Amino acid sequence: MIKILKYDDSNPLSIKEYGETLIGKTFLDVLDAAGIEDDLKQGIITKTNNPNYKGGMGHLIEEYHFGYKINSDQEPDFPKAGVELKVTPYEIGKKGGYSAGERLVITMISYQDAVEEDYYASHVYKKLVLTLLVHYLRDRTLTRMEYPINFVTLFSPPEEDLKIIQQDYEKIITKVKEGKAHELSEGDTTYLGACTKGSNSIKSYVPQAFYAPELKAQKRAFCLKQSYMTYILNTYVRKKVDTYESILSSVHDIEDKTFEELIIGKINSHLGKTDEQLMTEFDVLPGSKSFWSSLAYRMLGIKSNRAEEFEKANIEVKTIRLEENGTLKESISFPHLTFIEFVQEEWEESDFYNDLSSKRYLLVVFQKQGSRNILKGCQLWNITNEDLDEARIGWEMIQQVVVQGVKLWKKYKKNGIDFVVKNNFPKKEANRIIHIRPHTSERYYKLSDGEIIGNNPSYGDELPDGRMMLKQSFWLNNTYILSQLDDSLKR
Repeated sequence: MIKILKYDDSNPLSIKEYGETLIGKTFLDVLDAAGIEDDLKQGIITKTNNPNYKGGMGHLIEEYHFGYKINSDQEPDFPKAGVELKVTPYEIGKKGGYSAGERLVITMISYQDAVEEDYYASHVYKKLVLTLLVHYLRDRTLTRMEYPINFVTLFSPPEEDLKIIQQDYEKIITKVKEGKAHELSEGDTTYLGACTKGSNSIKSYVPQAFYAPELKAQKRAFCLKQSYMTYILNTYVRKKVDTYESILSSVHDIEDKTFEELIIGKINSHLGKTDEQLMTEFDVLPGSKSFWSSLAYRMLGIKSNRAEEFEKANIEVKTIRLEENGTLKESISFPHLTFIEFVQEEWEESDFYNDLSSKRYLLVVFQKQGSRNILKGCQLWNITNEDLDEARIGWEMIQQVVVQGVKLWKKYKKNGIDFVVKNNFPKKEANRIIHIRPHTSERYYKLSDGEIIGNNPSYGDELPDGRMMLKQSFWLNNTYILSQLDDSLKR
């Protein structure tokens, strides 16, 4: 029996218009409208509501709204129209901000066959060039079938984004061709990432059969990074006013050089200048909290400290200030963790892993020289897989302390009156990569006997057993950061 479609599957606008009939519906509404038998319907509901069922939301829209069977074809979902369908979540934060719920997986990276060297002939390009994005709100107070579908958008990346995505694609396939797929990291690239697929178990590692059959690598897929998807959500899907400046004046800026070469060249054109000279040149006021990052952004031609490309790529500017003797005092911090959520997390599903594995840093390095600081240069940096695994060990040690119950005790000073509250988290020296400590010198604790230390509860976070302690954050060790700097920046 031939199924009659309610849209023209060769016309992108017809597909979009039919997709827009999803807006305001839940996934349960979609299933109800399909008119299937109750037994089958109940089975689909049970399976889709299972959080371990990957891809279930997209499968339901494909089959029961658009009326085509799920397949593993490398062509776009609507081949006649050249349109790929992606059903993807978004979330609304406590302060009302909208963010993508996850990265957008495009297609698997094959280690079994020769990679397609022509970007424009690749499955990645064909699936990216025109995408129907169906955004649903992930509201964890509801079952998955109750999630509402709120946005349907026919999206094509702008020309300058496609150029950067091409550079990312070529960087990824170069590693695969060199038999170094085991060295791939999502943080290697700008918008297009190589994300892991499957758990970190031995089953998720497969031979690099075509280029390096003796070596195994973790299964990975091409994806648009979560930071890029958040930008797309707010700028194109929600049509939020664009308040970001672009580093690129046009796509022609990266015709003869990569995006990385462009930004490094912009910073390095000021090599040897002092902070005072840069401050005068770019009219940056001293003493502000953002003084150092402002200098970096001004060198890039950005006046607002909000660069469009960095938002899309999850690139964070960090100014590194070396002492005259070449040492580094400061570590790099991450957002504070929530203990009750932290104890439930698996490493590869954790906020910290997601941030650390996908984030890139533009490290802008100054070195103290008398009363001034001299610009030494910059580098783009992201963590390697080996170091990420070492960070995992530190993360698990810290998680275990919270699971078993953090020990808190007062340590009195010599006067017998003043004290500090100590804990049994691993010391900084316990892991080469990361440690945990608070951001602030303030304090707030609620001890097991009910005693409260401190006056402002906003500084505290609840432990799983009901006690409170000062909010804690993960930090990249200063000694580790120093070890990652290029030798040219430390001379």
